[in-house]
Amino acid sequence: MIFILVVTFNRKELLLQCLQALSAQTQQPSKILIVDNASTDGTIETLQQNGWLEQPNIQLIALKENTGGAGGFATGMQYAFEQGADYVWMMDDDAMPHPTALEEIMQHATPEHIYGSLAVNRQDTAWATTLLAANKTVHLKNQIPELAEVQSLPFLGFLTSKEIYQNIGLPDDSYFIAADDTEYCMRAQRAGHKVFICGRSQIEHPKSERYESHILGKKINYLNLVPWKRYYDTRNRLLIAKKYYGFKLYTQTIPSLIFRLIIALRSEKNRLKQLKAFFAGFYDGVFCNTGKRHDKWGL
Repeated sequence: MIFILVVTFNRKELLLQCLQALSAQTQQPSKILIVDNASTDGTIETLQQNGWLEQPNIQLIALKENTGGAGGFATGMQYAFEQGADYVWMMDDDAMPHPTALEEIMQHATPEHIYGSLAVNRQDTAWATTLLAANKTVHLKNQIPELAEVQSLPFLGFLTSKEIYQNIGLPDDSYFIAADDTEYCMRAQRAGHKVFICGRSQIEHPKSERYESHILGKKINYLNLVPWKRYYDTRNRLLIAKKYYGFKLYTQTIPSLIFRLIIALRSEKNRLKQLKAFFAGFYDGVFCNTGKRHDKWGL
């Protein structure tokens, strides 16, 4: 059985578009799970009014508090596999899968490895994709092979199996948002599973505001982020580095975070809040203060 898992928060119009795209898939899933992260914009009422919750293959999991993307995916994944799913195909509410996206990815799927659809924005990839065999980062969708091993995948068209769930467990919900997908891929790879992208399985998605910057001869991939997201980006990069990188935490991760702060102070609008977000994230990353915490810092 294949379950599709969609996590949503306060984006009811995008969610409706996502569900329309899922209902048009050439290969239909056994069930579509919608995890609502305590939306306050009338998401559940909108689903009811539009008849989505009356469909037998659609199920809503309504959380009482916002657990972030990490918590939503962990909750939905656990429920799906406990209900007998063999595979779970996961995405956010702003995903617009092409009609053949699920069919294409299932042509390659095996229970031993993780597979991902390609997030695209017209002719571009929605974010930079690093192909391991070629050892290069690509930005155009026609540069992505039908199947290629990659470093990591986002939780957007992310296909994992019951076997992997039984082996490594759930995404780490303490991350709240940001890098929970990266950590899950690294944990899977450490356990012997590979991560593949499927170039013909495509999902339309907004393009990330990312660019390369060069500081002291080093190339930094920089992502434009509002301050409260900067907090999680900083904290969770440190959490991953402490868990997986060893001494590279000091030689690579911390210097790259400082470079990102310099770029943010040079290019972002609200510099003081960016600075506060960085130091708050750095502090909580060092002392492993996890969960939803940006509001505690006034971000």
